[in-house]
Amino acid sequence: MNKNYYITTPIYYPSAKPHMGHAYSSIIADFFARLKRIQGFNVYFLTGTDEHGQKIQRAAEEKKMDPLLFCDEISKTFRDLSDTLNLSNNDFIRTTESRHAKSVENLWNILEEKGEIYLSKYSGWYSVSDEAFYTESEIEDLDGTKKSITSGSKVEWVEEESYFFRLSNWQDKLIEFYNKNPDFILPETRKNEVISFVKSGLKDLSVSRKSFNWGIKVPSNKDHVIYVWLDALTNYLSALNYPNESDELYKSFWPADLHLIGKDILRFHAIYWPAFLLAADIRPPKRVFGHGWILSGDEKMSKSKGNILDPLEIIGNYGLDPLRYYLIKEVSFGNDGNISQEKLESCINSDLANNYGNLCQRVLAFCDKNSNFEVPDNNIFTDDDKLILDEYSKHYDNLIKYSDNQDVNLYINFIVEQLFAANKYFNDQEPWKKKKDKLRMNTIIYVALELIRKVTILLYPIIPGSSLKVLEIFGIKEGNINFETIKDNNYLKKGHKLGKLDILFKKIEKND
Repeated sequence: MNKNYYITTPIYYPSAKPHMGHAYSSIIADFFARLKRIQGFNVYFLTGTDEHGQKIQRAAEEKKMDPLLFCDEISKTFRDLSDTLNLSNNDFIRTTESRHAKSVENLWNILEEKGEIYLSKYSGWYSVSDEAFYTESEIEDLDGTKKSITSGSKVEWVEEESYFFRLSNWQDKLIEFYNKNPDFILPETRKNEVISFVKSGLKDLSVSRKSFNWGIKVPSNKDHVIYVWLDALTNYLSALNYPNESDELYKSFWPADLHLIGKDILRFHAIYWPAFLLAADIRPPKRVFGHGWILSGDEKMSKSKGNILDPLEIIGNYGLDPLRYYLIKEVSFGNDGNISQEKLESCINSDLANNYGNLCQRVLAFCDKNSNFEVPDNNIFTDDDKLILDEYSKHYDNLIKYSDNQDVNLYINFIVEQLFAANKYFNDQEPWKKKKDKLRMNTIIYVALELIRKVTILLYPIIPGSSLKVLEIFGIKEGNINFETIKDNNYLKKGHKLGKLDILFKKIEKND
C-alpha cells in the first residue's frame, strides 16, 4: 500500500487580501492533511499564490506598483494567513518563482512538440476578474453590461493572436478517463456538471495572450505570455521539482491524491488540467473535489460587492479552533455554507465548551480529588464500559472510509455522538457515589480518561491547538499521535501522572 499522500489547496489569486473562502479551503485541506498523517501517511501538503495574469497587472497599475513588488506584498498576507490558521503545509509556492517557470516552460514545450498547441486568432468574451473565456450562452446583458452568468463578473470582447490547445481532440478521451476513474471528480453533482459540459462539445482553448506581458513568456515566441490557467495549474507539478521526474518528491507524490478547490474553478481542474496532462503523457491527479462557497448572507463574497468576511476578525473575536470547528462541522462539505454569529456562538457553547471542554474539566477534576491526578487501575470493564469503549474500534473502518471519501460531515457527526455518549456515561455511572467501591470508581475514571483520549485524537485534525493541550496531559506529543490507538481500550498506563489543563473554551455570554 502506498503510504504517501499529496494534497493541495487551490493557489490563491492575490489581487486582494484573503477572505473567508480562502480560509475555508485551507482549513479543510489542513484537516485532511493532519488526518492522513496520524493515519501513518507521509503527507505532502501544498498551498500558495497564483501571481500572473491581466488582473494582477491591472491591480498593480492601479496602485502604481511594479507587479512583482505588488505580488510580494499581497502574497505575504496569504503566507501569514497560513500561519494564523495553523496550517501544516510543507510548501508554499508562488508562480513568480523560477522553479515554477521552469516547469511551465517544459510542459508547454512538450505540448507544442506533440502538436497539441497551434497559433491562430482568438475572438470572444473574456473576464479579466475570472481570467476565463466565456461563450455567448454563458454571458448575459445586465443594464448594458455583459457579465458571466455563473460568476457575475464583467466580460469584455477580445480579439488577438493566440496559441490554442487542441482541447476539442480530448472530448472523447476525457469521457473515457472519467468512466475509468469514477471517483476522479467529487462530489457526484460536480462530476455530473463536468461530464454534461464535456459532452455538450469542447472547443479549442486559447492558451496565450499578447495584450499584456505579466506572465511566463511562451518559450518559442516571446511576444506571447502563457495563459494564466495553464501557468497556474502547473504549480502542482513544479512544487515536486517537475520536470525532474527522478526527483524523490516527484516520484513519491505524483500523481496528487487530492486537489481541493472551490466549485467556481472546477472546469479548469477537472477538464483543462487532465487534458493538458494526458496530452503530455503525465498521469492526472487521482481526485478533484469541488467544495461550495462560504456565502456572505446569500451571496458569494467578492471585492466588488463589498461583502468580504475577514477570517482574521472572527479569529480575533472567537479564536482559531472555534472557527475551524464551525467551518468543518456546520458547512455541509461540498455545498455552500455561511457564517452566522449566532450559530458560531451556539456551536462554541454547545459543542466545544459544554460537550468537550466541560467533559475534560469534570473528569480531570474528579481524578485530581480521587486518584491523586494519576491514571488509576482499570480493574475489570463492565458491559457498559466495553460498549462505549468499543464504539471506536467498531467504527474504525468507517472513519478511515470517511477520510478517504472526503465525507467530512459523517466523520464529525461520529465525534459529536461520542461526546454526548461520554458525558452521558460519566453522569450515569456516578463515580462520586462509588467512593466506597474504589475499584469500580477507578474503572469509571479510567474509562472516562480513555474516552477523552480517543475522541481528542479524532478532534486533532479539526482543532489541533486545543486537542494537543488535552493529549499532552496523557504525555502524547504531536508527532506521536496514532489514529490506530483509538481501537485500544488499555492505552493509558496505571500510575501515569496527568498534566494540568486550563479551561479550553470559554462560553460566550449572551445578552438578553
